[in-house]
Amino acid sequence: MKTKEFKTLDEQIEILRNRGLVINDVEKAESLLLSENYFFINGYRHIFLKNHKDSNFIKGTTFEELYAVFQFDRNFRNILFKNLLIVENNLKSIISYRLSKKYGIKEKDYLKPSNFSLDSKKIRQVNDVLNKIKRQIKINGRQHSATLHYLSNYGYVPLWILVKLLSFGMINEFYSILKPEDKLSIAQYYNLDVETLGIYIGLLSNYRNLCAHEDIVYEHRTQKTIPDTKYHRLLDIPMMNDEYIYGKNDMFSVVIMLKQVLNKNDFTDFVNEVNFELSLLDGRVNVIPQSKILDRMGFPSNWEDITDI
Repeated sequence: MKTKEFKTLDEQIEILRNRGLVINDVEKAESLLLSENYFFINGYRHIFLKNHKDSNFIKGTTFEELYAVFQFDRNFRNILFKNLLIVENNLKSIISYRLSKKYGIKEKDYLKPSNFSLDSKKIRQVNDVLNKIKRQIKINGRQHSATLHYLSNYGYVPLWILVKLLSFGMINEFYSILKPEDKLSIAQYYNLDVETLGIYIGLLSNYRNLCAHEDIVYEHRTQKTIPDTKYHRLLDIPMMNDEYIYGKNDMFSVVIMLKQVLNKNDFTDFVNEVNFELSLLDGRVNVIPQSKILDRMGFPSNWEDITDI
């Protein structure tokens, strides 16, 4: 098995220059390599390579351009994360309101197994998810001021407080075990069908984790695709082999999902912030066209038009 040898900053600079990267300010480049790790080179260089089989950079590519894409992804990730938190909080609020109204405010009432899917194939899943939630109350309940307040003064934790302890991923599991009619009451809030909302929750929770762990986001692809929507059709997104080439498992699919689960003002702000970052990047990168960046993101050239649809 091959092992990677440690490279000093000077050696890293030499390797990059040998591959055709223009480095005008060596001191600044070394400082960034030290503070950001060589990861940002390996993670973002491929868009500047001559081809996928070549480790050499396109002629004229500068260190500053490569770093600009890294900065863009970081800023884009922060914008996305902020809006995913809005979606997460809103979803938790809708779920807790609907279920508390129907089943009560004490966990001994709203967490009864009979309140959840009665599908015989889901019995084990229902029990597993409910046990996870109960463990959250037991382990973390007294570590949070709101849950501690209710436990100390009332002896129970209302669902609208409990959901604050649950991760987006746990909310995804929770939604999956709800009765069909309860899923429907939540999906109707977003004007979505039950299955589509379930797909969205799973994918958006995955993106939330990517953002939280500072993974590369702008060109991320998921294995699962979103269903075709009116936005694919109205934006005239091209098709290949009867599949839309954008907006299925790429970053534009996230834009489409956010369009349907954020309110109009929040979504407009999201689009404007992303467009601002794209404009900054366009002014900092000259060796490749912005269309190449958009293509890696899965953004059609008219992507902003989704705001007005």
